[in-house]
Amino acid sequence: MKKDLTAVSRKLRENSTDAEKLIWKFLRAKQFFGLKFKRQVLIGNYIVDFVCFEKDLVIELDGGQHAEQREEDRVRDSWLHSQGFTVLRFWNNEVFANIEGVLEIIRRECQ
Repeated sequence: MKKDLTAVSRKLRENSTDAEKLIWKFLRAKQFFGLKFKRQVLIGNYIVDFVCFEKDLVIELDGGQHAEQREEDRVRDSWLHSQGFTVLRFWNNEVFANIEGVLEIIRRECQ
């Protein structure tokens, strides 16, 4: 199963959404306050959009499909919390409309 998820995470990195590409511009290469973020990372049985292991922070970007899978997201977030992670979720349209505000929320969580 893990091998399959590793292949899926690689494919997700290759086919990032526009919202993921935009936020990745700010998070990549330790340019966000010197913190190392990774994208499409396998944690347990889940692939998270972005993670900073230094801060135990997971960032999830949600498109319209997440409106229909709220219970699955709740279970996933609960498991990640049980592993010591803080999970920040943003709608894709938030990233496009207010990238500065999204980055400010992430910055505050990292302090």
